[in-house]
Amino acid sequence: MFLCSHFILTQPVTFLVKHQQRCQEMEFAELIKTPRVDGVVLRRPFLPTVEGTLCLTGHHLILSSRQDNTEELWLLHANIDAIEKRFVGSLGTIIVKCKDLRVIQLDIPGMEECLNIASSIEVLSTLDSVSLMYPFFYRPMFQVIEDGWKSFLPEDAFKDLESMTEEWRLSDVNKDYSVCSSYPPLVAVPKDVDDDTLRKAAAFRHGGRFPVLSYYHKKNGMVMMRSGQPLTGTNGRRCKEDEKLINATLRAGKRGYIIDTRTVSVAQQAKARGGGFESEANYPQWRRIHKAIERSSILQESLIKLVEACNDQSHSMDRWLSKLEASNWQTHVKEILTTACLAAQCIDREGASVLVHGTEGTDSTLQVTSLAQIILDPACRTIQGFQALVEREWLQAGHPFQQRCSQSAYSNSKPRCEAPVFLLFLDCVWQILRQFPCSFQFSQHFLVLLFEHTYASQFGTFMGNSASERSKLNLSQKTVSLWSWVNRPQEVERLSNPLYEANCLVIWPSVAPQSLLLWEGVFLRWKRSSRCLDEAYDEMVHIIQYNNKELQNKVNNLRRQLAQLETEEPLLQTP
Repeated sequence: MFLCSHFILTQPVTFLVKHQQRCQEMEFAELIKTPRVDGVVLRRPFLPTVEGTLCLTGHHLILSSRQDNTEELWLLHANIDAIEKRFVGSLGTIIVKCKDLRVIQLDIPGMEECLNIASSIEVLSTLDSVSLMYPFFYRPMFQVIEDGWKSFLPEDAFKDLESMTEEWRLSDVNKDYSVCSSYPPLVAVPKDVDDDTLRKAAAFRHGGRFPVLSYYHKKNGMVMMRSGQPLTGTNGRRCKEDEKLINATLRAGKRGYIIDTRTVSVAQQAKARGGGFESEANYPQWRRIHKAIERSSILQESLIKLVEACNDQSHSMDRWLSKLEASNWQTHVKEILTTACLAAQCIDREGASVLVHGTEGTDSTLQVTSLAQIILDPACRTIQGFQALVEREWLQAGHPFQQRCSQSAYSNSKPRCEAPVFLLFLDCVWQILRQFPCSFQFSQHFLVLLFEHTYASQFGTFMGNSASERSKLNLSQKTVSLWSWVNRPQEVERLSNPLYEANCLVIWPSVAPQSLLLWEGVFLRWKRSSRCLDEAYDEMVHIIQYNNKELQNKVNNLRRQLAQLETEEPLLQTP
């Protein structure tokens, strides 16, 4: 069985290792100094020690054992964030720190072998060549029932919109990615706005990210749009086409809200660099609200501090709480959720349309627009609907996954563009799921799986930084989509929430500090045994299934009794 989320195999290793070695021999031969070492001991928290053979292939670190009932470790090099080397005499130890926050230890006999293995891992885990990444070599060992690359196309999403309103159209103004390199070829825009207006508006927005439709609220016809910041600069430049574009979304006599995810001071400073914000004089029908969501560099530092706190072995309550607070992670969660609730409130309760942007419009903007949809739209709380949301609001909307997820919390390299933007979004979703445990079709296992695959994956879904890059890499033809794996019936069942009852209402999460918890399923996952929790969860599922069966039996009995009464009634009425 292939445990996709953990990159572990429990089947015989020989055939697969040989197959990979043949495929990758030319590409990686010079990088692997010692391909195999016997007598290696694997140590992992809460799991038995395993002794076996360590093999290095072009993409995996593999440890296989002849011991009975032991899992073989298959770890993608891409999942390795950092390593540490230690030596005691001729015995070498490599501490492997993973992007999914695992830490494992390999005791390797022989100093030279240990040095060679460590050197190869360091090189193979930091390869820059996209063409050498594992998704291009991976061949699925499961039957692909549904091609995930075709599951959530913009054309299909627009058909749903067309069934609700005729005020929008699907524009191919960006079909060659020349108007905006981070937008998809097709975008939804107001019907009354032509493509020439869109081009001029794009020239006025950061990165060409002109305002496009993010969400249509069926209840009252209000919309949420997203964009990059306007390029007003210090001279207060204006663009009438941009004004026309966003005003086209307003109903007669209605006002809208512009939610800027920067503080007023940061937005003011952006003017000196050619950016800026919408002035009230040029956008009189719009009220601007500033909500502070931290920049990506701050978020990366926060993740590093949080993981350091979770790894602290001092067992001091004061020290733990102090470190947790110093990380500011929960503060970021609160800020993002608060802003998303504000956007949802403007749409649902105020009956107003909303435009969301920060600077680029590819990070905090997407956190807000996607979380607002989780709050407003029950379809986004289903397994298929959440996939569609990630595809539409993150992948097609141009979140730079490859840049943001190239390092995790352990890397010794100086952060460049790395930031846990998507992980923070998933954390916020988990907070809402925890507060509304019956309103989501999926469990936290789905969120953890997505976290893992954004940082290291055999699937091509999160490769690249935009639809344009994925198109150039021809990923839909050369790699397998994660959605092809997720939408298999047995995987849907594994990821499903047994407490789910469809809830068509808007759900309003609490953002009070007391309501927001540390996401243990990610940050403490490898720090304590999950056996008792897993057993309790399995027992809960069993009880629910048993009760459902009992209820179904009662329903069937009542139906039989009703049918019998209906057949007897004519006989009773006969004189």
